[in-house]
Amino acid sequence: MTGPTGVREGRDPGLQPERTRLAWRRTTLAATVATVLAVRTALHGGVSAPAVVLCALCCACWLGFLLIAHRRIRTLSATGAPAAPAPRHLTAAVLCTAALAVCGAALVLQG
Repeated sequence: MTGPTGVREGRDPGLQPERTRLAWRRTTLAATVATVLAVRTALHGGVSAPAVVLCALCCACWLGFLLIAHRRIRTLSATGAPAAPAPRHLTAAVLCTAALAVCGAALVLQG
């Protein structure tokens, strides 16, 4: 591949793990914000049993995602050429994210 000056540019293998690590951090931040908003919604205007249960589920999903993301970020930082993540870890991350979205939506609809 040539750059704008016509000089062939080498591929930097360190960029992809860095971008992936930053993407995991952004997704973790988004999940944290969603969880905080879900807790705020659950506690706003009085506490009910369903709201507390949904809030606890949101927090559990957030913790699960946080553990998976932290493991992946640590793997990406530790090695020069990280291996692909295990399918079960990716599946768990997707399920935690989907469950967090469902619980958050249920809290919004309940309130």
